[in-house]
Amino acid sequence: MAETTVAEVMAELAALEDPKARKVNEKHGDDHGVNLSKLRALAKRLKTQQELARQLWAMDDTAARLLAILICRPKAFELNELDVMLREARTPKVHGWLVNYVVKKNPHSEELRLAWLADPDPVVASAGWALTTERVAKQPEGLDLEGLLDIIETGMKDAPDRLQWAMNHSLAQIGIEHSGHRVRAMDIGERLEVLKDYPTPPGCTSPFAPVWIAEMVRRKDGT
Repeated sequence: MAETTVAEVMAELAALEDPKARKVNEKHGDDHGVNLSKLRALAKRLKTQQELARQLWAMDDTAARLLAILICRPKAFELNELDVMLREARTPKVHGWLVNYVVKKNPHSEELRLAWLADPDPVVASAGWALTTERVAKQPEGLDLEGLLDIIETGMKDAPDRLQWAMNHSLAQIGIEHSGHRVRAMDIGERLEVLKDYPTPPGCTSPFAPVWIAEMVRRKDGT
C-alpha cells in the first residue's frame, strides 16, 4: 500500500466506524468510533509512511490522527512541529499516544519536557509531567526529585484533572523508584488525598499514590 492516498485511508476508517465503539470512546472524551485493534491492523498493513502520516494528521480527525501516530517516523519530526501537534491534539487518546509513541522517541523530547512542564496550559503541562515520569523511572540522573516533589506538593491538589493525574503519576513513580524519597512521596499523597476515592476495578491498583507506591514496592520486593 505504498501509494495509498489520504482519501483511501479516510474511506477505510469510515468503513470501520462502529457506533457502539464511539459511544464508549466518547465517555472518555475521544470522538471516534474505530476499534483500536482494527486501527492497529490497518497501521500494520500501511507500514511506516511519514508523508501520509503528516497528511492524516492535518485532517483534524481523531481516528486519522491515531493512525498517523502509528505509521509515522517519530524521529523525523522537528521540535516546533511536535509542539504544534501537541497543542492540536484535542482528545486524551491522541494526546497520550502522541507523547508516548512519538515524543518519547524523538531527539527533542528533553527540550520539550522542560518547555511543556512550565507551560501555562494545563493540558500541555500534563505532557511535560508525562515525560518527567518517564525520566524518573528510566533516566533520573540530573533530575531534581526534591524540587519536583515541592511543585507537586504545592500544585497538585488544585490542578485541573489531566494535569493532576499526570503530576500524581510522577509522585507515585518517585516513591516507587527512589527509596530515599519514598516517605515524603507517601506523606504528600496522604495529605493531599488526590484520587483517594477513585473507583478502582477489582484486581487493579488504586491510583491513590500511597496505595500505588506500597503495592508496586511490594511487587518489586517479591513480598
